[in-house]
Amino acid sequence: MTLFTNNTTSTTNRTTVKQKLMSGALAGVLLTSLGVAAPMVALTQSANAAPADNLTAAKRLNALLTNTKSMTANFSQTTKGASSGSFQGSMSVQRPNNFRWETKSPSQQLIVANGSSMWIYDKDLEQATKQAVDSQVGNTPALLLSGDPSKIDKSFKVTQPYNNKNYYVLYPKSGDASFKTLSMSFSGGKPVMMVLNDTLGQTTSIKFSNIKLNPSINSSQFKFTPPKGVDIINQ
Repeated sequence: MTLFTNNTTSTTNRTTVKQKLMSGALAGVLLTSLGVAAPMVALTQSANAAPADNLTAAKRLNALLTNTKSMTANFSQTTKGASSGSFQGSMSVQRPNNFRWETKSPSQQLIVANGSSMWIYDKDLEQATKQAVDSQVGNTPALLLSGDPSKIDKSFKVTQPYNNKNYYVLYPKSGDASFKTLSMSFSGGKPVMMVLNDTLGQTTSIKFSNIKLNPSINSSQFKFTPPKGVDIINQ
């Protein structure tokens, strides 16, 4: 998922926006290295714990995500790599296919999806990009929390490194996905941490706090109208 600028925008700016989007927006929430290092909630596991088979892992993850019909939370994310940095913000998801991801500090960026389209608004660049959601499923980890859980194993190879821990590592089946691995950790049935290892060689860790599971969310949270004067790009 990339936010492109107009033809006069420099390559440097385009790269910066992509890095902000991948690390800061989506899944800064969504963390140490996918498949390389487990989130902190998984570090107490026994080194000898056996992994679950892929089918069992997919079913267990499906069950956890199916129970998450809606969710709101604050997030803090840290990215390490070529473009290191930290971001904070808030997010909301509601099935089917609605999510809102708002980075508030140190820069402001908003991603809103409502099933058929996704808006990416970068206030600093005064640009809003509209994309089709169906073409972005493999590139946007947050859709895991808002899409159809039964379709996860079609887009990802799901693994559960430790049979007795709700910690999962996902590998995209699509060759053009923007990330290599994605890990998710759950506590009390809630997704509390995600780690994204992207194709830029960066690792983004995201922690959720103030989590509210299955709250009522106003539908206006998943609608976006570009402010006046903002450049609009359709992709």
